[in-house]
Amino acid sequence: MCRVIDVRQAVLARNDALAGALRKELASRRTTVVNLLSSPGSGKTALLERVLAALVERGVPVAALTADLATENDARRLARSGAPVKQVLTGGLCHLEAAQLRGHLRGWLPADTRVLFVENVGNLVCPAAYDLGETLRVTLMSVTEGEDKPLKYPMAFGLAHLVVLTKNDIADAVDFDRPAFTGNVVRVNPGVGIVPTSARTGAGVDGLVERILAVAEGAAVHRPVMAGRVREGRLLQDAPDDVPAGQR
Repeated sequence: MCRVIDVRQAVLARNDALAGALRKELASRRTTVVNLLSSPGSGKTALLERVLAALVERGVPVAALTADLATENDARRLARSGAPVKQVLTGGLCHLEAAQLRGHLRGWLPADTRVLFVENVGNLVCPAAYDLGETLRVTLMSVTEGEDKPLKYPMAFGLAHLVVLTKNDIADAVDFDRPAFTGNVVRVNPGVGIVPTSARTGAGVDGLVERILAVAEGAAVHRPVMAGRVREGRLLQDAPDDVPAGQR
């Protein structure tokens, strides 16, 4: 008799178990983990550099681990903030997994770290399925990417604890439709907070920092509706009915 095994389901189940253990371990150290997801070119690194610098200036012990396919450019940029930074080269892998994160944190993460930022690989597909043991999952999108992005990537936006809009300073120049964007976010993730920011001007950075610090101090985190839609150990990529099946 042949037995069919869903390999992806088994991989995700193993990852979720490791992520849960890592989450407990870091929580015992009072370390808040912020997992940042976005497309390439969203301005994620530029914004993170601003956020790290603001936290360092406040005296908050903070660190960042940044993942990329091939270069160390992001780590060099983030290190300018004065925070401890580690680069992870994935060698072509399009996402981070909990086992990778745990391995890279051992022997590197300062014991007093209050907030650890994980800058995931630029990709809104693969990273969305992998829990890293984060406390706060933040999905970022720039105003240049189009208001329908949340509908095209419902899992990335639907599982977010917070959504950050980047490059807000050029929203008018690119005719960004803010009400349409907000409506699309709400359709896949009702009740999630949306923070408009600009790394160039610094607008919204302080507000984002305050939200992160509030979570680090124990504030409740938004619970996405999609997170509860679990079947046999894997997350379903539910989407609004009018989203084409190929984009779900």
